[in-house]
Amino acid sequence: MAAPAKATGSFMNSLKRFAFRMSAFNQVGLYHDDCLYENDDVKEALRRLPQSLKDDRNYRMHRALHLSMTKTILPKEEWISYEEDREKGRYLQPFLTEVVKERMEKEQWNKK
Repeated sequence: MAAPAKATGSFMNSLKRFAFRMSAFNQVGLYHDDCLYENDDVKEALRRLPQSLKDDRNYRMHRALHLSMTKTILPKEEWISYEEDREKGRYLQPFLTEVVKERMEKEQWNKK
């Protein structure tokens, strides 16, 4: 039974890597959380982000916009790897989880 589960996990990991490479955001130096749609929850999480992380995010965004306008990509050695994206690219998730929990709690409180 463990072999099919491992094969499925390996297949899913390969599929995630493929989707990461096909998105091409790594070729302009963007992380996963740089590309999130900015709804109210994301905006609040960004507001709570430490200034150094905000500065890093803004730099990546400006660089990506510049590369897009010039229709170029970063040199291959500067591309974000899948492993780096998994490690550093989810920098907003702890803040976003907290914001969503607070919103859900507030909604529950207002129902009473």
